[in-house]
Amino acid sequence: MHPALLDRQGLTACWREGLLAQAVLAGRTKGYLRHPQLERFRAQPDPLASIGAYLAAVADEADARGYRYDRSRIERPGPAPLMAVTDGQLEHELQHLRAKLAVRSPDRLPLADRALPHPLFVVETGGIATWERVTDEGARAAGS
Repeated sequence: MHPALLDRQGLTACWREGLLAQAVLAGRTKGYLRHPQLERFRAQPDPLASIGAYLAAVADEADARGYRYDRSRIERPGPAPLMAVTDGQLEHELQHLRAKLAVRSPDRLPLADRALPHPLFVVETGGIATWERVTDEGARAAGS
């Protein structure tokens, strides 16, 4: 999801989880090694540049809101090649985000009325990613 769609809590969590993913990809931690979403970064030619570009966009959104995220923590802020995300995966993540916003920040729900990808991603046709934990296999096949 585009960082602009996230509420304050989501943006902060995205930053922290991105920094943790960066540490995993750099081999500096033993935790979080098997997190499924790391697969998308490991598949890139330069995983650290990709996670760095991802984090840079999150920091850009934080700047736009007047938050101060320490950009010096980004090891390689990019550039990085665009990464593919399927429209089914994006829609799946939008529904997950909307459920969280409905509880935490209902005032932000109107901003999340459509799936908008993170600037590092280009959207392709397809279903939910194979690494995604989906309880309903029919949802995976349908891409919703």
